[in-house]
Formats: sequence, structure tokens, C-alpha cells
Amino acid sequence: MAKQFLQLRYNLVFWRNLVQAGFLFWCLYLGFQFSRFVEHFISKGEAPFVSRPPGVEAFLPIGALVSLKNLLLNGIIDQVHPAALILFLTFLALSLLARKSFCSWICPVGTLSELLWRSGESLTGRRVKLWRWLDLLLRSTKYLLLFFFLKLILFGMPAQALKGFLSTPYWAISDVKMLHFFTSPSTLSVVIILILMVLSFFIRQFWCRYLCPYGALLGFFSFVSPCRITRDINGCTACGSCDQACPASIDVSRKRQVTAMECTGCLSCVQSCPEHQVLGMGVVGSRRFMPSWLFPLLVLLIFTFGVAFGMLSGHWHSSLSYRDYSQLIPFLHRF
Repeated sequence: MAKQFLQLRYNLVFWRNLVQAGFLFWCLYLGFQFSRFVEHFISKGEAPFVSRPPGVEAFLPIGALVSLKNLLLNGIIDQVHPAALILFLTFLALSLLARKSFCSWICPVGTLSELLWRSGESLTGRRVKLWRWLDLLLRSTKYLLLFFFLKLILFGMPAQALKGFLSTPYWAISDVKMLHFFTSPSTLSVVIILILMVLSFFIRQFWCRYLCPYGALLGFFSFVSPCRITRDINGCTACGSCDQACPASIDVSRKRQVTAMECTGCLSCVQSCPEHQVLGMGVVGSRRFMPSWLFPLLVLLIFTFGVAFGMLSGHWHSSLSYRDYSQLIPFLHRF
């Protein structure tokens, strides 16, 4: 039994590390391919042409929110960046069905933030934990940022304004501008990124926990997810290992089921539990825990289904032509 228990904990670590690494390297590959695509037009055809990977539109969540409202009000799916909307809806579906798993299993920013913190803990041997009042105050920042974007887009943009924005050259090359932000950042951008990296080095997932409005939005959707960390109150010894392991500082040891919007379904608490079959990912209405492989498989299946739906429905590749890009990208700084 003990051997099986240790194998379960190993499997949780293995699957999560594998999925995170896979998505991280895939994002880096997409970025590399997209940079080659852009370079072809900047060099006016001297650099070899590479097909544009639509997956880079995952980095356009604000535009995707505009596109979603345009779909709801005007009944039209934006064809300039259709993959942005498809991926946005896929991540919302992930939160509805599998908690905020996008943040802990897929998001490259979350993965890098976690790597920074683990490196900091290994080098310093310490865990920096903010005061409770300061933690709550800082956590409210991401919800304020979310409210700002929701007010600006959902409540502040009429139907005609949505169409106007989605037809501008700025929106057409917003993905190129995002790439430019990473390849040629301003001094201010570099300073801000360095500050965030230092804070993430000492404070666990600083960006995700306190500043990410995307994560805040997904948290609201995850609140109704049927998947929840479940604790067997009879077998629990209240050792507090799960509380220490939780990156969101949720008091798992005091709950029958974790319904908090901060829970990302990372399974760190399950991995840390010293008791067998006392803590696990369960489904509302069931007394049984999921096998260690089932939750990551569910995450991958939902993601795959979303992407496949976009491809098969014809809402994946941009409607912009080679000629459009050749006229827009060389004049990037004008928009």
C-alpha cells in the first residue's frame, strides 16, 4: 500500500511537470515561428517565409474579450484573429469544467513564475509569506484590474465601436505588437519585468496571485466547476501539509471541499498529503477521487477539443492575406 501511495504522489508530480513543460516549450516554439514569419515581411522578403502560427493569438485576451462581445451583440466571429476568441472560450470552458487549471497546467507565465519561486526557495531555504492583511489587499488588485477591463469593454463599448476596433490596422497587427513587446521592450518594460521577476523569486507566484486579471476572470468561472479538491474528514490528521503546499494559501485542512476561486487545481495539496486516499480531486456528488492521470487528461482533452473545433469550423486561421501583412508589418510603428 505504501509503495502504491508513493507511486501516486510521483505520478502527480510527473504528469504536471510534463504538461507544464510541454505547453511552455510549445509556446516558445510558436513565438519562434511567429518571429520568423514577421521577419520575412520586415526584411521585405529577404528572410524565408514561414507560415503564421494562429496559436500566438492566445496572448491577445483583451482583444478576445472584445471579439466575444462582438459575437454576442453582432452575431459575427471576428476573422482577423479568430483563434484568439476560440482559445479564450476554451480557457473559459476549462475553468467551468476543470477549475482554474489553465493557470497551473497550461499558462507559460504561471509555469515560469513557479520555476522562479522554486529556485528562490531552493537557494535561500526560506519561504516569504506576507501578512494576512497585506495579502488580501494585494490580491484585490487583480480584481480591480479585471473590473477596469470589463467596464471598459463589456459596459463601455457599443456594438458599432466593437466593429470599428476589430477593423482597425492596430487590431490586425496586435499580435505583431505583442511580439515586439518581448523582442524589443522599452526601458520601462524591462524594469517592470525585472521587478516582477525579483518579487516572484521571493514571493510564490506573485504575478498570478496579485496582478493577473485573466486569472481573476477564470476564477469566477471556476467557482461553479464540478471538480473540487475533496478531503476525507475522518481520515485527515490535520497535519497542515496541504495548507503549506497550496500556492494560493487556501486552508485546505479546514474544508470538506475546496470551492475557493483561488484554487487552480494544481494538486500540490494532494501531492503533499501524507495519508492515503484522504485528499484528492473529486467530482460533486461522488465520494471517489479521480485517478492521478484523469484530471490532467481532462485538461488536455478540453484544450484539444477547443482547438479542434476552431480548426474544423473554419475559425482558426486569420483572414489577412500575404499582401495585407506586407502592407502592415513594415509600418508597425505607425499604428
